Amino acid sequence: MPVYGHSISISFFSPISTLHTRTPTCNFALFCSSVSVSVFNNNNNNNKSSRVVSESLRVLEWDKLCNSVSSFARTSLGRQATLTQLRSTNPTYPDSLRLLDETNAAIEMLKHGACSLDLTGIHLHLVKSAIQHARRTLPLEANEALALVALLEFSQSLQLTLKSVIKQDADWYTRFMPLTHLIMEMVVNRSLIKLIRQVIDEDGSVKDSASPALKQSRDKVRMLENKLYQLMDRLIRENNEASILEVSNIDGRWCIKSGADQMSFKGLLLSSGSGKGSIIEPLSAVPLNDELQQARALVAKAEGEVLLTLTEKIQVDLDDVEKILNSVIQLDVINARATYSLSFGGTCPRILLPEDKDGSFTHEAHASGTLTSKVSQPKNEWTLYLPKAYHPLLLQQHRQNLQKARKDVKGATAEIRRRKLQGGNMSQKGERDINISSLEMQVIALERAQPVPVDLFIARKTRVLVITGPNTGGKTICLKTVGLAAMMAKSGLYVLSSESAQIPWFDSVFADIGDEQSLSQSLSTFSGHLKQISDIQSQSTSLSLVLLDEVGAGTNPLEGAALGMSLLESFAKSGALLTIATTHHGELKTLKYSDDAFENACMEFDEVNLRPTYKILWGVPGRSNAINIAERLGLANTVVENAHQLYGAASAEINEVIIDMERLKQEFNKLLYEARHFLMLSRDLHKNLLITQRKIMEHGTTQRFRKMREVSEAAAIARSFVHKRVRQLRASAVKPSQPTAAGKSQHIMANNAQKNSVENCENPTRRNSSPAKVIKQSPTVKRNVLPEVGDSVHVSSLGKKATVLRVEPSKGDILVQVGNMKLKVKLVDVAT
Repeated sequence: MPVYGHSISISFFSPISTLHTRTPTCNFALFCSSVSVSVFNNNNNNNKSSRVVSESLRVLEWDKLCNSVSSFARTSLGRQATLTQLRSTNPTYPDSLRLLDETNAAIEMLKHGACSLDLTGIHLHLVKSAIQHARRTLPLEANEALALVALLEFSQSLQLTLKSVIKQDADWYTRFMPLTHLIMEMVVNRSLIKLIRQVIDEDGSVKDSASPALKQSRDKVRMLENKLYQLMDRLIRENNEASILEVSNIDGRWCIKSGADQMSFKGLLLSSGSGKGSIIEPLSAVPLNDELQQARALVAKAEGEVLLTLTEKIQVDLDDVEKILNSVIQLDVINARATYSLSFGGTCPRILLPEDKDGSFTHEAHASGTLTSKVSQPKNEWTLYLPKAYHPLLLQQHRQNLQKARKDVKGATAEIRRRKLQGGNMSQKGERDINISSLEMQVIALERAQPVPVDLFIARKTRVLVITGPNTGGKTICLKTVGLAAMMAKSGLYVLSSESAQIPWFDSVFADIGDEQSLSQSLSTFSGHLKQISDIQSQSTSLSLVLLDEVGAGTNPLEGAALGMSLLESFAKSGALLTIATTHHGELKTLKYSDDAFENACMEFDEVNLRPTYKILWGVPGRSNAINIAERLGLANTVVENAHQLYGAASAEINEVIIDMERLKQEFNKLLYEARHFLMLSRDLHKNLLITQRKIMEHGTTQRFRKMREVSEAAAIARSFVHKRVRQLRASAVKPSQPTAAGKSQHIMANNAQKNSVENCENPTRRNSSPAKVIKQSPTVKRNVLPEVGDSVHVSSLGKKATVLRVEPSKGDILVQVGNMKLKVKLVDVAT
């Protein structure tokens, strides 16, 4: 056993010359005494540390948050395991990373929907009881066996569903890690499921087919019950007072219950009462009842033998069943953390392992000696970054109040509707309307009075943050929000903050909040605070978070301010990683200007409406508002002026400086907001410009392709026209007849067309001109060559005359009708 705080020297003596009987005994006694004292000191330190941590978590109300998270577990064992895991205050940094990975995987499963961890109808406590009975070779209860088969079937179904999801998309295998391994490692014996189903019925009873002896005994029981029923029915019908007689079962024996004190048949009186009748077991039914009791005993014996045989077969797979039970409990705990995180809109925090003084990262390895991939984190300017952080208990309380108010409105509306259907008094209508209106106004007020989030940005160089501000301004809520967020991130929960939340991993969270009196130790409030702070200072390390509420309060202001400054300077130099303190002492605000490890912040106060806004102003010390509030509330001017004089001109000047700083801070925040707004607008404009540019380029490409297509079509029409006229000229050249005037005209037109086509081929610029212009330049060609609608043309491919219905010069086609048939033909295939 290690020894702390003592130096022990052990002397060994020669067994021959210098051995003394008393000296070694004395040295050994001294050794044992030293070890005992060191163990006592070590246990005392551990107890003190445990007490300080426990007290800190109590004032932070961590137990309430644990209860809230555990309520999302689906089973009783899951709720107990959730509380145990959350109340464990000593997880390592790799443990915290593992817990967050599990929560992330469960959230992915919840979002996917197919692999939901629905444990409804799974009674894990019965499975645990079944395992305990099997360990001791005791027969299982039928409901325990049924709970066991339900657990096995759930595990099997979960594995099949997960395999199906991964088969559809292999990425889910990684996204569900580490739960993928946890689910796939469960060994489910299907033959055991089949065996239990063959023995146990759906209602939790042993089946008749489980054994021949059981079936025979149950058949005998049913036969005897049938005989007893017939006997009782005959006795009642033969009795003159049958209307007041009824069959009753007392301790498994069939009897007759009568409202009268006397009966016509003989029997054994089991019970009677004055004026309440009597219960009699007829003598003829006694042998049958005795035989029925024996038959039932045989049924119970046969059921026990069946369940014992089933238990012996389950013992073979008992280790696998116990592993499945533990895995399902762990899944329930992880699912509870994930469901809570989603329900309250949390975000996954980035937890960082703080740096040593030399700037290197401290690493903690897993049990296997390997480090997680998230241990090394890049440096940045923030130690703690929690934008729009909510106090989880305040948010939960607000949601509960809002839900209750809405439920009251719904209930009142349903009650009014019910009374109206029953024909209630209409004079109460106005009162009912007023009640409904007041309840609805309460709902509206709660919807508007949402909890105010706080922005917590603490730079890496800051070791101590001093928060000032008015009473009921939200300083204590800020402390508790930071403390709970640190514990939530450490325990694998999402923090209730916006995205990009970042928080250090703290080994412990110490807090001194509220009026702590110790009556058992006869300590005042001030003494109780000092003792708690002293214990915190002795137990905190360079990885701890310390939260101090109203440091230095409860005593003389000058002494309290001096003591508070000394304490905070001590924490800044050799104390915790981060200390956050609230105070009303103005002297503590000046620490920032002499030490870069300090930072100031204050809770904003609306002087117009005389109420806090619960927002934090960073880099600005708070100022006293008591005198200004008194003046605005109408306190006598003489009293206010006297208070200003007593407060001092120097303090007034400091307040004026603080006012200027607050004004500049607010202007800076306003300009920063405008800059972000304009930056967002510029990003949107740049995005729209890129979209417009892409559309213009696409439109230009489309237009080029369209132009090229039109040019190609016009060239095809021109070529077909030239070819046609060439054929016509060749045909006319073969004829010996004298050309007429029309023939000369056509000859000239053909030459001109051939000349124009040659010129278009030689001049690309002229070739790109539209065919409409070419037609306009040669109106004679259009009138004498292109057919018009209604003209009669000769279709050379058909060898028949046809009537023109539509002309499409751009495509070189015409629609003609030949008899009852309509068809499209090329211009080159027709002749006028």
